[in-house]
Amino acid sequence: MHMFNCPGGTMADDPQRNFRSAYYEKVGFRGVEEKKSLEILLKDNPLDLEKLSTFSQRFPLPSMYRIHVWKVLLGILPPHSDSHALVGGYRKEQYQDILEALEVMRYINSSTPSTHVYLRMFQLESQTLPRCSETSPPDEENEDFLSISRAMEEIVDDPVDCYWLVKCFVNQYHTKFGDSVPHLPKSLEHYLSQEEPRLLNHLKNSGALHQLPYNLWFRCCFAGCLPESSLQRVWDKVISGSCKILVFVALEILLSYKIILMGINRPEGMVKFLCNIPQENTDAIVTKAIDLWHKYSGTLIHAI
Repeated sequence: MHMFNCPGGTMADDPQRNFRSAYYEKVGFRGVEEKKSLEILLKDNPLDLEKLSTFSQRFPLPSMYRIHVWKVLLGILPPHSDSHALVGGYRKEQYQDILEALEVMRYINSSTPSTHVYLRMFQLESQTLPRCSETSPPDEENEDFLSISRAMEEIVDDPVDCYWLVKCFVNQYHTKFGDSVPHLPKSLEHYLSQEEPRLLNHLKNSGALHQLPYNLWFRCCFAGCLPESSLQRVWDKVISGSCKILVFVALEILLSYKIILMGINRPEGMVKFLCNIPQENTDAIVTKAIDLWHKYSGTLIHAI
């Protein structure tokens, strides 16, 4: 706390800056200075992925730059900004080539839902495309992909961008966090014991703890649970290197609806409620979850 008393004139000492930040926050422009910082980072050539990741972990991404930053962090666009137009063109060509191949092979047609098109494209690229005669409704593993695709479609308008973002998000999530995901429920239990042991005991005693919607939370990354305006703030953290944020979003959902959950004794009732949480309060839930995540992780935050 000594930094406020230092004579050296740190940022914390600048009364004008403090007044300005407080004013921005009051009128809803909390991110004005963060936006300027990000614009400076985006002028680097090549872009510094480490700094962009750290920024994304610490601050919400401004919506006007979010998709661009996601593309860079997911490797869809290279760090060298002068290659972005060229590489973007290649991505579009590759998308069209895969699309045409699937049409020729009759896996898709003009009435195939776009999310199913993305799934078949993903399967073709990852060499997991089923035989045409064996094409069946998507199984549970594919349902994760489809949920993420449906959510991404609400965030991104362009189908080429949407496919690449879904593909690279899913690939990165499995590659980076595949070993961690099975341990996330235990991690949630640990933090719940710190924050609200009575609720944890209620979940245990009712038999609900092992039936919570972990797939929805930790495999679909809250796609289909949170509205996109809240979801994209969570995905900022996942894309920039943290799957632990998912634990704190789940934790904050449990804490926010503690009174309702304590009043339900049957596991099925709790799961049904948690799979369909009210949509009007989710921005506040995500904000509190990020605060909790920072509290337990220290200011940062580069580990999972």
